[in-house]
Amino acid sequence: MPKRSEEMLMDLWMSLLLVWITCVPCVSMTPIAGQSKSTQSGGSTAVASGLGEGQRLLSRAKRGWVWNQMFVLEEFSGPDPILVGRLHTDLDVRNKSIKYVLAGEGAGTIFAIEPLTGNIHAMKRLDREEKAEYTLTAQVINAETDEPLEPPSEFIIKVQDINDNPPQFIKGPYRASVPEMSAVGTTVTQVTATDADDPVYGNSAKLVYSILEGQPYFSVDPNSATIKIALHGMDREMREEYLVVIQAKDMGGHMGGLSGTTTVTITLTDINDNPPKFSKSLYEFVIPEDLPTGKMGGKVKANDRDIGENAKSTYNILEGDEQGMFEITTDTQTQEGILRLKRPLDYESKKAYTLKVEATNIRSEPISGGPFKDTATVKIVVEDSDEPPVFSKPIYFLEVNENAPIDTVIGAVTARDPDATGSLVRYVIDRHTDLERQFNINVNDGKITLAKPLDRETDMWHNITVTATESRNHSQISRAIVAIRVMDINDNAPEFATEYEAFLCENGKPGQVIQTVSAVDKDDPIQGHYFDYRLVPEMLNNPNFTIKNNQDNSISVLAKHDTFRRQKQEMYFLPIIVTDNGNPPMSSTNTLTIRVCGCSKDGIVQSCNVEAYVLPIGLSMGALIAILACIILLLVIVVLFVTLRRHKNEPLIIKDDEDVRENIIRYDDEGGGEEDTEAFDIATLQNPDGINGYLPRKDIKPDLQFMPRGLLAFRNKCLKRKKKQLKGATFLYSS
Repeated sequence: MPKRSEEMLMDLWMSLLLVWITCVPCVSMTPIAGQSKSTQSGGSTAVASGLGEGQRLLSRAKRGWVWNQMFVLEEFSGPDPILVGRLHTDLDVRNKSIKYVLAGEGAGTIFAIEPLTGNIHAMKRLDREEKAEYTLTAQVINAETDEPLEPPSEFIIKVQDINDNPPQFIKGPYRASVPEMSAVGTTVTQVTATDADDPVYGNSAKLVYSILEGQPYFSVDPNSATIKIALHGMDREMREEYLVVIQAKDMGGHMGGLSGTTTVTITLTDINDNPPKFSKSLYEFVIPEDLPTGKMGGKVKANDRDIGENAKSTYNILEGDEQGMFEITTDTQTQEGILRLKRPLDYESKKAYTLKVEATNIRSEPISGGPFKDTATVKIVVEDSDEPPVFSKPIYFLEVNENAPIDTVIGAVTARDPDATGSLVRYVIDRHTDLERQFNINVNDGKITLAKPLDRETDMWHNITVTATESRNHSQISRAIVAIRVMDINDNAPEFATEYEAFLCENGKPGQVIQTVSAVDKDDPIQGHYFDYRLVPEMLNNPNFTIKNNQDNSISVLAKHDTFRRQKQEMYFLPIIVTDNGNPPMSSTNTLTIRVCGCSKDGIVQSCNVEAYVLPIGLSMGALIAILACIILLLVIVVLFVTLRRHKNEPLIIKDDEDVRENIIRYDDEGGGEEDTEAFDIATLQNPDGINGYLPRKDIKPDLQFMPRGLLAFRNKCLKRKKKQLKGATFLYSS
């Protein structure tokens, strides 16, 4: 039945619309003709009036036809083109020689004019949302010659809107959030719909909003589309997300209007409205007594239905930890309470602990009412375990004199077994910390003795590690550091701080400070150093120098006169005895070297060499060396020349072009056979230059000094034979 009523109502509306469309052109044409006449007569009257008053003549083009704006409904479609309006001119009085022409926007395509009647038709279906109005130009021309009979005139055809566009939510779908437990009427968000229809004409673009889904939790304002809380006590922990459907309807929400919808996803955000709650009221843990400090002994957890920062909690120990044995911290990832050991446990001292632990929200001022905390009981049972020995001190400080004899007891370390069984403890020095084996320890009582002499000036401190081990369980080991300080004794004599070399000017004055001398001592007495300086006894009456104490562990060496000369004595040695204030005092003799130098008038040292006095004025040492080198070179040349001359005057030297074998000797007796051939060496006779390597002999004449040995033997043998056998022999020599 309702559906039938809607169809009848729709038919009624369509009938009225067709009647209105058909009547509009006829109604609009009636005033156009009258207006045209009124305008023409008015124009004539204006002209006549202006001439009568003597004013300036105003020329005005007479318009022979007039029309108003024309209107056409959008989206109208029918079998025939729709009539928009009709143009008419006064020239059209059953005159068949005139013609109407149309130009401008859509002329010929969208709009067409009948040339003889002036009727304008819409040829296509129009959409106001695409184009709301068209500007065209009408003109009357001669039908035969196409000459204009009147000037062209513009007119507008407006497209009238109909409700053909539904509302649209351009930015949808929407997401919004609101805190849980918000009061009724709290604004959540606002949505906006748009309608493409004409907002000025009719109610086609007038929108009204309503909520289709989301009740009774939310409501929407029909005009502003503001969504608000409609239900009290909306809890996120019960339901976190809601889907709301909003409708926008045009025509002011009346029947027949078009509508559009969008969705709004609303999320309830968390507030701190739930306290933490332990999952158990009693927690029990068993912790071994040898658990290292800082290690975890157990976990507790307080759950919170809130999320994020509202669910974070801190844990505290309220009761049962008077000795401060434990601490509890929060794991930021799991929100668990981590129970850690703060001090070592001792089963023999206390076997169990009962703690009261509290969990509290981090937020100090929750939005809802409290209290936002919870408590639980934690029972801890200490488990006995075999513990390593425990030293009485973690670090021992001992002292020993550097001159202490071997086997001197320096000190002792003590350790005990904390277990109830009380095992014996054995002590050992970790030799990695005593590589030179300077110390020993008694394995039973922990007494540390000296194994090698110590020198404080080499090492002042010795750090060794002592291990204590249970005799029944060698795996239970503990360590302690023993720092041994070597105490100083006065076993080093003071000495000059550096190897001094002083310079004394020849033109210096008596009492002039030559050098300031200080001393150092490797020892380190508690009362500090004090040095006493004095000259050796044999130098007490020294006529040249004296010393003066500067009262700061240093002395000044002074000259007694001004008659120091380099040519007389270039260097002086001043022995000084330095004594410290130790017990017993130690002393040493140090020698100060003093050089006499030539100085300028300002006391600046220029030369400390004696040679400067024997040099000619203006002649440097480099020049003297050059002259000496020249003299030596000349002497060498002379010696070589004399040697060469002596070699030329020697008569027994055989020239290279002579041969001893050319000598012919005739004897009256027989030869000596092989004895004669062994008397000389033919190779020697052929090489007379071999004499160069022989030194002169005193038992041979100077003329025969450089004769080869073979030739000399041959000569001597010939002379002997000459004396004995060859009185009448004849010697023939060939040149």
